[in-house]
Amino acid sequence: MKISHDLLIKLYNLNLEELLKEASNYTNNEVEFCSLISAKTGKCSQDCKYCAQSSHYNTQCPTHTLVSKEKVKKAALHSKENMATRFAIVTSGKTPDESDFNSMIDLIKIINGIDGLKSCASIGILNEQQAKSLKEAGLVRFHHNINTCKSYHNKICTTHSYQDRIDTINLVKKYNIELCCGVIIGMGETIEQRIEMALELAQINPHSIPVNFLTPIKGTPFENYWDKIDEENILRTLAILKIANPSSVIRYAGGRQIRLSKKNMELALKYCVDAILIGNYLTTTGINPGDDILSVKNVGKKISVF
Repeated sequence: MKISHDLLIKLYNLNLEELLKEASNYTNNEVEFCSLISAKTGKCSQDCKYCAQSSHYNTQCPTHTLVSKEKVKKAALHSKENMATRFAIVTSGKTPDESDFNSMIDLIKIINGIDGLKSCASIGILNEQQAKSLKEAGLVRFHHNINTCKSYHNKICTTHSYQDRIDTINLVKKYNIELCCGVIIGMGETIEQRIEMALELAQINPHSIPVNFLTPIKGTPFENYWDKIDEENILRTLAILKIANPSSVIRYAGGRQIRLSKKNMELALKYCVDAILIGNYLTTTGINPGDDILSVKNVGKKISVF
């Protein structure tokens, strides 16, 4: 199927059951689990309007410097116990802190040393030497979201550009590191702009597309954005992302537990979601991994292993 903007609009407006069935043509019977640790939290210089960690807003977000190797290893082993096959270190800030970068490399090597886990990292906008060093350290996958479509980016953030994100994405691909690149929905974008996101991601062609659902954080400009998307439009967006990106894994990420009922979470898991970021997120709590394991069973799928 040749994917175009007009076709995706037409599909988006189908009867929901028909749309989900169309998306199911591109999924399989396995669901991948991954997990993360917020390895450095808060005091970010960027003004992303959704983010609890931005120093531009008074959100009462806890802050801490880079965590210890022992803490990362313990968290990684715990994620493996809960059937995760990928584990990510995530740090706040626009770019990796040079004073921390060598320590981040060590953390990646610790994760790679755990049998059955593959390393991921989400540490901001990279320069070429950093990308090269990550590759040499054996990083398997780098996570860097576009967050929203190009036409809406300046409504979300003004301290870095959409192109800054694309430049890092291109560096990751240049050094043959797997790419995880996704979005946040429910930030006031239109349906047309959700279609733009799907098509822009198709051009990027990441291995994994994590989909976050805005959690309005008190103190941020989006603290009252509870009504910008409903459950049906979340399901429609997930289906369109899968159809537009059939070779990419569509991954549940932050906010799903407050934006979707259990019934609709399992509906999407059955038809168009291929993976789950389990456990807690960066500054918000998630779903007990045992509940996710049960949901996978409920929809007749199995958890993938390496």
